[in-house]
Amino acid sequence: MQKAAILFLILLLYMIYALLILLLIPAIVITISYLKRYYADKKKLKEIKEQWGQPKYIHRNFNLIASYLTARGGKYAASAGDLDLDDVFAYIDRAASKPGQQYLFKNLHAPEISESHFTAIEKHVGVFKSDDELRERTEIKLSTLNSDDAYYLPELFSRKQDSLFDPATQFYIRMAGPLVVALIFGFVIVHNPVYILLLAVCIIANLAIHYSNKTKMIRYTRSLPQLLNLYKVSSWLFDNKLVPHNDEMKQSLDQMAKLKKSLSYINVQNKVAADPTDISLLFAEWIKILFLLEPLGFILSIKRVNEYPEAIRALFEAVGQLDMAISILSVREGLPYFCKPQFVHNSENIVIKDLVHPLVENCVPNSITIDNQRGVLITGSNMSGKTTFIRTIAINALLAQTINTSFATEYIAPPLQILTSINMSDDLGGQTSYFQAEALSIRQIISDCETGTPLNSLVIIDEIFRGTNTIERIAAAKAVLSYFIENKHFVLVSTHDLELAGLLGSDYRVFSFEELSGDDRLTFDYKLKEGLLKNKNGIAVLKGLDYPQNIIDEASKISALLREKYDL
Repeated sequence: MQKAAILFLILLLYMIYALLILLLIPAIVITISYLKRYYADKKKLKEIKEQWGQPKYIHRNFNLIASYLTARGGKYAASAGDLDLDDVFAYIDRAASKPGQQYLFKNLHAPEISESHFTAIEKHVGVFKSDDELRERTEIKLSTLNSDDAYYLPELFSRKQDSLFDPATQFYIRMAGPLVVALIFGFVIVHNPVYILLLAVCIIANLAIHYSNKTKMIRYTRSLPQLLNLYKVSSWLFDNKLVPHNDEMKQSLDQMAKLKKSLSYINVQNKVAADPTDISLLFAEWIKILFLLEPLGFILSIKRVNEYPEAIRALFEAVGQLDMAISILSVREGLPYFCKPQFVHNSENIVIKDLVHPLVENCVPNSITIDNQRGVLITGSNMSGKTTFIRTIAINALLAQTINTSFATEYIAPPLQILTSINMSDDLGGQTSYFQAEALSIRQIISDCETGTPLNSLVIIDEIFRGTNTIERIAAAKAVLSYFIENKHFVLVSTHDLELAGLLGSDYRVFSFEELSGDDRLTFDYKLKEGLLKNKNGIAVLKGLDYPQNIIDEASKISALLREKYDL
């Protein structure tokens, strides 16, 4: 009797020990997971604090960033090349998430010029401006969508998703879990080796389906796991009242909640790929193979995705807009000054004060007032800043209509259709000459002006028709510029042809950039001055390049004679 009691006690101790081990392993896994998240968040917070108000110098895959723009049927802005728009985007992109990047990029190329759009942005900006801690916690949360895989989310709501498996395979996948459990219980109860044989056959079949269909599922292994992250981030934002608490958002979250279970199966696969040393995740992967949880998850998830594309889009855009607002606030807080634009519909004037280019270090500010009854002709010495200035006007008009921010102390204008012709080049492959390229570009501007858009057109042309001979260049330029102003467009044109000023008369005001005198070296103050350019620096450039003195002397003599003859 005593011996039996001792054996019972030993057995009990072993059971308690086994139970403790079973409880300890999950506790250790949970603790390690918590500590990893804690230190990762701590590191991320440090990065956020150090990065605030500064551009992010990171690699950007513009093809993937643009996928939301193209998914929504948008196109690259026609002026993108002229305005170095990728570089401008890289400067203002401070997004913590890939949807934030994509949303900002889309708005940069297809601006949403509406009062409600800007009101929503400013509401977010105001919340984060008044609460740094909330903004930092939000950035940490948004950063869970910073994997490159999140770039593929727009694919899920831009088109209908195809089924991966034929009906028979789908049926087996759905039945695989119950079948495996039934075979295991059958063997335990009956001890018939046939059950083991059938189980082995099922496992081989499951392995074949799991791995042979990887190529079919590969297009979804990026986007679908990120969908679960999108839901979690959106729910957190909703709970913290950072996204609208309206019926659309509630319904979108409710519909997305139905995807949680199936997406959870898929998400494990991504975690295993990210950290193959994690034993718990590897164990979960083996369970997935045994019960075909991953294919089942894809079947159920794709079905739900096709049912609720608008819910996915709504959450994506809510996250994107919020993240864009954080980028805007970071840009603003890193500037010496900025202003929020004042949009005056049907106004005949554009007023910009202390304007600077966001990408030019120590940029000299300039101010200008433009109306649609008199164009602006800008002359200037080489390297004096005239091309940079007209680019700055266009970029600020675009950013005013995109991030509700102007790099100026005052910006007052109507909403503008920005039409540019700046970076021209010939096309030897297409047998297009430089002048033909210019002519095609300006013809496109004329066509865009004729479309009847409710927006006012801001036309910006750099050194108009420089690719042809002097007489025809001046004649064609005069005709085109007169056409623009007769049709009441806002026009800024740079040129070296001073004769244009006389031909255009009172229809165009003339401004100039020029070099400072009294120094053998070329120096500039980069200040816009009203009036016709009196100095030319072409000969000074030759002198700076050590051209022979007799060439310099003869060029100077001829220049003086021509200035006297044409009163220049």
